[in-house]
Amino acid sequence: MKLIRHHWELEVYQLAVEAAMRFFELSKAFPKEETYSLTDQGRRSSRSVQGAIAEAWRRRKYEAIFVNKLNEGEGEAAETQVWVQFAVKCGYVRRKDGKDLHLTYDRIIGKLTNMGNHPEKWILRKSSAGLT
Repeated sequence: MKLIRHHWELEVYQLAVEAAMRFFELSKAFPKEETYSLTDQGRRSSRSVQGAIAEAWRRRKYEAIFVNKLNEGEGEAAETQVWVQFAVKCGYVRRKDGKDLHLTYDRIIGKLTNMGNHPEKWILRKSSAGLT
């Protein structure tokens, strides 16, 4: 396993950035009346996934906080799936595009769940020379 020093090196982080950018691109075509509802909510939740991952990474000295922040990321990813579903149902996004994005968020949720279920692989441990 490659040594990861920064949150942006995590595959799940990179996947979340790509997914958020995909939502952003799709949301550009949403009608003006959705600006302060579906567009804003979806953009916020999609971007919050990366924020939660970054926070979890920087707080990995404390297992419970690390797991909690990953769980927050799962929640934001699931919320984004809801906004994608509404965008499809409202006819703003093609069904295939919505399904692809929904499945990407399923992958993100799966990766975050796996990290949270096995935090020992990720958290920092104290050593005699300090943190490793």
